[in-house]
Amino acid sequence: MAKMHSSCYAVCLLASMIVNILLMTQQYKVRNQLTWSQNAAAEAESVASISCSGNGRAYVDGLVVDGKPVCECNSCFQGPDCSQFITDCPADADSGDPLFLEPYWMRHAASSALLVAGWHRMSYTFSDDTSISQVLDQHIRTLHAAAKNAITDGKYIVFGAGSTQLLNAAVFALSSRNSSSRTRVVASTPYYPLYKKQTDYFETLHFEFGGDVSSLKNNSDALDIIEFVTSPNNPDGQLKKAVLRGPTVKAVYDHAYYWPHFTAIPSPADEDVMIFTISKLTGHAGSRFGWAVIKDKDVYEGMSAYISLAEMGLSRDTQLRALKLLKALLEDDGKEIFYFGYRRMMDRWKRLNQVISLSKQFSLQEISPQYCNYLDRVREPSPAYAWLKCEREEDTNCTKVLNAANIIGRKGRVFNAGNRRVRLSLLKRQGDFELLLYRLNELVKKEYDAHQAV
Repeated sequence: MAKMHSSCYAVCLLASMIVNILLMTQQYKVRNQLTWSQNAAAEAESVASISCSGNGRAYVDGLVVDGKPVCECNSCFQGPDCSQFITDCPADADSGDPLFLEPYWMRHAASSALLVAGWHRMSYTFSDDTSISQVLDQHIRTLHAAAKNAITDGKYIVFGAGSTQLLNAAVFALSSRNSSSRTRVVASTPYYPLYKKQTDYFETLHFEFGGDVSSLKNNSDALDIIEFVTSPNNPDGQLKKAVLRGPTVKAVYDHAYYWPHFTAIPSPADEDVMIFTISKLTGHAGSRFGWAVIKDKDVYEGMSAYISLAEMGLSRDTQLRALKLLKALLEDDGKEIFYFGYRRMMDRWKRLNQVISLSKQFSLQEISPQYCNYLDRVREPSPAYAWLKCEREEDTNCTKVLNAANIIGRKGRVFNAGNRRVRLSLLKRQGDFELLLYRLNELVKKEYDAHQAV
């Protein structure tokens, strides 16, 4: 019996050694086969591991000093390791950089990471002779179905360098070529300033910027009109519909913020021309990827022609990055990123309202709780921006009032809304928001102390 046990032990030990040798051999082969990707991954992980005191980032494409990547510090921090806080640093709430989503992607580093071979997609076109990734097209349609924010069935999709390029492509495609007068491009005040800037910059014989929609309410049947409709609106977060009607009126819906992070989704959008961007969906503003969902074939072909002439189609590398990000967030049908974004923005809005509600000098836009098709319940507001108003008669320039308190916002007049309004971004990193809230709290406290002293 003892000999039998000894024999079984020897056989098992031998089998185990053989399995281990086979595994080690296989791992050695894999390592040899993946040399180029291992080196790239090692470089990326090495740079990402640089802590920068938690107040900055080092990047693979960043500056290198003495053979080491340099930390790029967050707002209000400086020093080689970003450890020094700048005490008199202003609360900069001007930019719409959606960096509040950075923690989400740090938690999903593995699923969102991307390694690209040097020979990836070197051709001008994909194998089907188009400049659009069909796989990415399919993922976008899946995304909208998951978010319940747009109907894509039976519609065309065009890619562009962010929503910026697509907005102008829509103007080119929709402006009249057969009219004796130029097509007027308009929007409702307050409107995103890029509409005017870009239309003026690219103005041709076929179109011009016409200002606020109110100037054309009585002439909409006599003129060719393109109305930009931002929903939810930038800067005030309101859900909007086209104002003008008529056979020669065309609407372009800018749905950059029509995601569960920022707004209730009452129903899936189903307009003729709808424009979206990855910037506010995933936070990757620097990737410059947007798409338009289009109902009419002629408009689709016109916008496609514009993109093709402008840059022979969108960068294949950009499309690959967008595809990887969408695959990562769609692993759970977008639930985690949508809930993460909504909770973060809702919390910021609530805390900001608590501070401003104590003031008679300032007020915020009103956004009511609303039923959300995505959440299947009434939800609290969570806008991307605070649309702040200076209420005192003497405060005719709200930007100056805030600047005196070391707060930087975007002037209301650039939104065609006058100087009593300032847009404050709630989209940046948590530290940026905390500093903004601190500065506003100090300003409101100063108001309270002045009132008590009277």
